[in-house]
Amino acid sequence: MVESQSRSFVSALGLDVGSKRIGVAGCDGTGLIATGITTIQRKSFVEDLQEIRGLVEKRRVQILVVGIPYSGDGSMGEQARRIQKFANRLAKALGLPLEHVDERLTSFQAEQMLLAENRSPSYNKGLVDRKAASIILQQWLDDRRLRTPQNLPNQSEL
Repeated sequence: MVESQSRSFVSALGLDVGSKRIGVAGCDGTGLIATGITTIQRKSFVEDLQEIRGLVEKRRVQILVVGIPYSGDGSMGEQARRIQKFANRLAKALGLPLEHVDERLTSFQAEQMLLAENRSPSYNKGLVDRKAASIILQQWLDDRRLRTPQNLPNQSEL
């Protein structure tokens, strides 16, 4: 069991990219649980890259997972295209693979979590971004776990 877990472990960094801030989340040592790490105040691509590169090196990140805000009908609007372009440029500069996650409603979910904690989302925007990034990364981790061969029934069970 431990052997199969070590083969499927991946160090991922989840990003909730906005025009003013980037929420950042990472996963635990087991690759099971996503947690908000920090919120980066956007300045320029070079400065954003520098901050993210520091996290990538410190955490030995192997893949970037970025939330894309698809429209209600599943199409990509202007904001989604802008985020996708930034994410592609970032992944290329870092030399990392990139996966996208549909992030519709993640900010809303993050705000609801804060309200449940009796905290104001409007006074904790950076925390909303971190929580949204952790929701994005958790969704990717859960989807990845469901797709792994160890979760598929073997022929003798069919």
